[in-house]
Amino acid sequence: MTRIAPSPAFAEVPTQNLGQGDRINLGVAGIIGRLPAAAEALGSLSAALRASGTLPPRLLELVRLRIAFFNQCRSCIAVRYQSAIDDGLDEDAVCSLERPADAENLSDAERSALRFAELFATDHLAIDDAVYDELRQHFTEDELVELGLHCAIALGVGRLSATWDVSDDLPESRRSSERLAPWNSASVIASG
Repeated sequence: MTRIAPSPAFAEVPTQNLGQGDRINLGVAGIIGRLPAAAEALGSLSAALRASGTLPPRLLELVRLRIAFFNQCRSCIAVRYQSAIDDGLDEDAVCSLERPADAENLSDAERSALRFAELFATDHLAIDDAVYDELRQHFTEDELVELGLHCAIALGVGRLSATWDVSDDLPESRRSSERLAPWNSASVIASG
């Protein structure tokens, strides 16, 4: 049971035709929906990033999942987005997140973005000129802003979602209190 009740308006949303991943996302959205203007603004920001962004969905999903591990957000860890799967994300790539610096199935750009994401989640003040110099070998200035915004949303909303304990629709293995990782537990697909 979540620690914050969803907006009463979300009780009317039909869920019988939704997949498990979409129900998980709806659980988080239902809580954010208690503040409709804020939910709309966050949704607009996310939609703008999807519509105008140029970073590959696979890279963004790897970054999101790496941050989800540090957040220990069970909802975030469980979900895999279809757009990333369509862009080549598979469970082998997800398993590489355990040690991304050593993963042979990740590109140099992905490893660089994952290093940034890890520092962003664990020691943001260690992100210095050298980190950005490495990133600039793979990304434009606009892409660096896009990457940073995706990391900020994943970190902030993921940590908040973890405190809400949105776990009603999680696979059974994700409900335990032990430390979880995207690379060693069950996942579900969400549209998007």
